[in-house]
Order: sequence, then structure tokens, then C-alpha cells
Amino acid sequence: MRLDRFLARRAGLGRRGAREALAAGRVSVDDRPVRDGHHPVDVFSAVALDGVALCRREPRYLMLHKPAGCVSATRDPRHPTVLDLIDEPADRKADLHLAGRLDFNSTGLLLLTNDGRWSRRLTDPGSGEKVYHVRTEDPITADYVAVFRDGLYFRYEDLTTLPAALDILGPREARVTLREGRYHHIKRLFGHFNNRVVALHRESVAGIRLDPALAPGRYRPLTDEELRTSRRTGGAAGRRPGD
Repeated sequence: MRLDRFLARRAGLGRRGAREALAAGRVSVDDRPVRDGHHPVDVFSAVALDGVALCRREPRYLMLHKPAGCVSATRDPRHPTVLDLIDEPADRKADLHLAGRLDFNSTGLLLLTNDGRWSRRLTDPGSGEKVYHVRTEDPITADYVAVFRDGLYFRYEDLTTLPAALDILGPREARVTLREGRYHHIKRLFGHFNNRVVALHRESVAGIRLDPALAPGRYRPLTDEELRTSRRTGGAAGRRPGD
């Protein structure tokens, strides 16, 4: 939103009063004086008039260890959701949304936030790497590695996937690193070999690793270092030219 429109509405100045306040140097944004009415602001901007704060919603970034049997959604008529795991008053969690999803029976790292710009960077195809621990029904053989690395054609999206790294850990166990996120991406990669994924656990997203001390169903705020890591990597790695 433009700053002049924000002032007109939130401070009750009207358009003319907003322009006059800006011209007189009475307005600051994030502790810096601003006179340009076109200056962009959002719900996280610290806007002040004559030194009095008009509004600021504190951004929130949470790490959740998603258990199986839980829907990656804010509400569902039939099943418990990940938001049900957030033990806070309704008004504190009402504006949270998911920065990415996991299937009903998949487990591991989920990120929740009220910062739409941050979550969009993390969920865009070609964002920072996502790492998963996978168990399959049938053995994983060495020929899988080249197929994952070269990419597969996904007919539904009419595209070839970016290279994925496959590290075979055991006969039916592997670690997969993706540079993008597509619908049922890992299940479809293994489905190319008619090998069903029986367990999927996300270990990290954009350099943020699931805290090993965090039990399933528990959550905590991201640390400053985790946020810095996500901002360095999210939305940058793996993009094709023109994306």
C-alpha cells in the first residue's frame, strides 16, 4: 500500500491531510523520515506520525515438527491440522499460514509465518534446497541416481524437473535433495521405477534444518541465524534463466 493512502485511512487525515503531514516531515517509516507519499508500506512497516506509532504487526516465523496423520492446512472439516498443534490463543495464530506443505502421513519440518513475502520466496519453484529422508517399498538401485540427476518429464505440468540428488543410505532408504518443489514430487520420482514411498520425512528447507530436539507436534520460533540463512538461500538456488 502507498504511504499516503495508509495515512489517510489509519490516521484519519484524509488525502489532503496525509500530503500535508508528509510535506511537513511529520511521518517516519521504520524510524526514517519519509516525505514521498508513494513510498510502499505493509503490515510489518513501523509507521509513525509525530513520533506516535500508528501500527506494526510483528512478523512471526515458526518451525514445526509435523507428525503423521495431520493435514498441512489451517482448517479441515475431517482431520486435525498443523494449526491445531499451535498452542496459542486463536487471535495469535489466526494470521499464520504455511510456507510449504507435507502430505497427510509425511513428517518433518514445516514452517509457519504471517509474512507472505517470505513464504512466497520459500515456496516458489527453484527456491532453496529441500532435503528429505525416504523409505520405499522395494529396493533402491544405483540406476536411480542418474535418472534423478538428469530430471524427469512431468506430463501434468509439461516440464522436466530440475536435477535432484539421490544419496542411497540402505536397500530401501535414501536421502533426496530437491532444488524445486512440485506436486507429490518425490513420490512421482520413485513412481517412475514403480517403487512406492512408504515414509517421507523432511529434514531441511532453504538451509533451515529441523531441530533434532523438537519432538513431533512441537514448535518453536526460528532463530535469527535461521532467518538469515533462509533469506540468503530462499528463492535464489536452482532457478532457470528467466524464472
